[in-house]
Amino acid sequence: MFGPTGIGALFGKADVLEAMPPWQGGGNMIQDVTFEKTAYQGPPARFEAGTGNIADAVGLGAALDYLNGIGLESVQAYEHELLGYATEKLLQVPGLTLVGTAPEKAGVLSFVLDGVRTEDVGGALDQLGIAVRSGHHCAQPILRRFGLESTVRASLAPYNTCEDIDALVAAVRRLQAGRSR
Repeated sequence: MFGPTGIGALFGKADVLEAMPPWQGGGNMIQDVTFEKTAYQGPPARFEAGTGNIADAVGLGAALDYLNGIGLESVQAYEHELLGYATEKLLQVPGLTLVGTAPEKAGVLSFVLDGVRTEDVGGALDQLGIAVRSGHHCAQPILRRFGLESTVRASLAPYNTCEDIDALVAAVRRLQAGRSR
């Protein structure tokens, strides 16, 4: 959501949250404490031990304002348009395999390039100023279902353009061409 890392939100059913014990202690999550017992606040306060992550909460709020200013439906439509464009272009790269091609998926493109380690693809793209992630993306079970250990992942956003995708495709083509010599 374009906000700081290390912050997020947890949604849960009220009855489940009410039954859950806190996982950390301290601060305003305690309603009352004696030597005999501790009583905790109700949810959500019971899960907010210690000082809140104030700076990141402000950053997350700004990110939400940014996205709401554009409009979530507009963001989704634009990213879907970019995804279609990028998918079409990347499928034309020899030796490139897209991983995860559901028609209504998020604006994320995962791929592997024959003969090139994903870490090397990520590093080479980084040197060209193209930001991608490479690795297992904390998704090893699904990657292994596809017979893979890692992929390169490009994530699309409202600030990306077709020119950005063209630069990615051109760079991947150069990488692939360099391997086939």
